Amino acid sequence: MGIFDSFRKGLEKTRNFWSSEWKKTKAAHGRFDEDMIDDFEEIMVRADCGVAASEEIIACIRDYIRKTGDDSHDGVMVVVKQKMLEILGEKTVIDIQPGKLNIILMVGVNGTGKTTTAGKLASRFKAEGKKVIMCAADTFRAAAVDQLKSWGEKTSTAVISQGEGADPAAVVFDGVQAAKARKADVLIVDTAGRLHNKKNLMDELAKINRIIAREAADANVKSMLIIDATTGQNAVLQTEAFSEAVNLDYLGITKLDGSAKGGAAIAVAYTAKVPIVLAGLGEGVDDLMDFDPEAFVTSLIDSES
Repeated sequence: MGIFDSFRKGLEKTRNFWSSEWKKTKAAHGRFDEDMIDDFEEIMVRADCGVAASEEIIACIRDYIRKTGDDSHDGVMVVVKQKMLEILGEKTVIDIQPGKLNIILMVGVNGTGKTTTAGKLASRFKAEGKKVIMCAADTFRAAAVDQLKSWGEKTSTAVISQGEGADPAAVVFDGVQAAKARKADVLIVDTAGRLHNKKNLMDELAKINRIIAREAADANVKSMLIIDATTGQNAVLQTEAFSEAVNLDYLGITKLDGSAKGGAAIAVAYTAKVPIVLAGLGEGVDDLMDFDPEAFVTSLIDSES
């Protein structure tokens, strides 16, 4: 299955919602007058594209109509797609640099699929011939450690862990030492999934980053926030909170296939101003794919919309 087919299948619920609502609007209005623009904005918000991003897209529609006089469906939808692509940015993949240790810090609240994404990433990197180690630094939740160990067994990947309640930074220290000793290409660190107060979150992650900077100064370190698309506007709130607490490099968005809220990718990209690199489009290992903005937008707004 090609990338566009995978995204169309994964975004089927969102596209079906969008298409059914949009057909009603087109039948009622025909051209982009103010009523149709208002209805279109409501559809975007209900698809969880986010209020701020939707308002900016609407402003582009009004600007286009004012400048060109073209209020046709086809003309306006070109503008909508262009603006969505601008918000999502260029296609970006995880930067894995050969010949050095690459450390990926996975952050996000419990239940977003963070640990599962870590396991699927390990499977992907191993399939590419890379040596991978995972580090269970979410020590506040025993289930997270057990889940990561399960993924380690499934993928024949070493998992560095300590007991429940251990200092996460100490676990990361062990993980870095193991990665260096075994000459690993990638160390995936599953961090605590609690959205507690921002000061504690910043302090905890700052401590982890200090350990990494001291013990693996030459490592290529990236932080990735994992967001659950089905949580809608909560995904935006989580993105805002983590963006303030963590220097994010990437976003990963899971469960895009799980509801009609796939527009959340637009909302979180607009909020975080960092690229989405991963899309969870199903339960299988192979359903974790590189995020493709063009495939996403085309799948969200199909040719009949």
